[in-house]
Amino acid sequence: MAAAMGEEAPEHGPTRFDTYKKKYSGYRTAVEIDEGEDSISYEDFDAAVTKSTYSMNRNDVVKGTVVQYDKGGAVVDIGAKSSAFLPVAESALIQPAGSNIETLVNLDDEVDVQIISEEDENGQLLVSVRRIQYRAAWDTIAARQALDGIFEAEVVDVNRGGAICLVEGLRAFLPGSHLTGMLATEELIGTFLPLKFLEVNQEDNKLVVSNRKAVVEQQMTDLSRGDLVQGAVKALKPYGAFVEVGGMSGLLHISQISYDRIDDLEAVFQVGDMVKCMIIDHDKVNGRIALSTKTLENEPGDMIKDKAKVFEMAEETAAKYHERMEAERKAREEAAKDIVLGLGDSLDDLGMDDDDDSDDPLAEVSDDLDSVLG
Repeated sequence: MAAAMGEEAPEHGPTRFDTYKKKYSGYRTAVEIDEGEDSISYEDFDAAVTKSTYSMNRNDVVKGTVVQYDKGGAVVDIGAKSSAFLPVAESALIQPAGSNIETLVNLDDEVDVQIISEEDENGQLLVSVRRIQYRAAWDTIAARQALDGIFEAEVVDVNRGGAICLVEGLRAFLPGSHLTGMLATEELIGTFLPLKFLEVNQEDNKLVVSNRKAVVEQQMTDLSRGDLVQGAVKALKPYGAFVEVGGMSGLLHISQISYDRIDDLEAVFQVGDMVKCMIIDHDKVNGRIALSTKTLENEPGDMIKDKAKVFEMAEETAAKYHERMEAERKAREEAAKDIVLGLGDSLDDLGMDDDDDSDDPLAEVSDDLDSVLG
């Protein structure tokens, strides 16, 4: 009644809404926010977030941090609005048997990843480590090929055509014809072989290697003319025999078998025979060697009459051959020295016939100048 008469209404307390608003006014940070003149407004903050939004496209390479394992893969924080997913198949180029995501990537590791998909309905991206490592592997192989060096790789599989080796995480084919002294069998798996590149073609994803080429190069480094070697006859031709020496193919020409004439090569050798030969020449670039057995004969025709005895005495005969060659070399040097000394004496005799004035080739010229100036 009094209120209706114009009197002031009694003052009421805060409503329930005011109480909840005061108590649950939103998330509070541990740091007090300065709401003075220099504080940032919600509009400014929203603009800053929009400006710093990451622009990520397919095939981009970005840095990320592995934050957790999930569903056979790993969740990687790459700074996007949603974390990216790294499938186990894309987690590493080299994945040993029995490995899983926990053994291939570590939590909290910072890794480079390549984006390999568009965002799904949840805004999540798929990423890959394997594809980055794949490109790096080809770069390393290209550099190795340019150096043309020998390297080792593990055999991881075999097939009818040869073997498969793992080179920088890539599968390289090793043809059976380029294996030295071994066959492409299961026993080869797990072994490490010296190799050289035969073909490197990243565009066609083709990588071919050779064990024979590496072995030949290694052995050629240690071989010299005059060395005694042992090998097996692999083929007979009208012009000679091909002998395999430590993975290398050497030619034993028919003229180098004996000092006596040979009319029928098959009467001397059969395919598969083990022979001892002396190296008389070599081509280290192409891995070829020229061989001789006649240098091991004590008497002309010994290779035809009793080649077994020639091979039995090969080391002794080779030593005598080297001694004889060294003696002949020294004799040639002495003969050359005598010729040079003889020429020197002849020049001295010619010099004795000249008069003293010949020692000064400008003497006449000086006299002429004096007369002119006088």
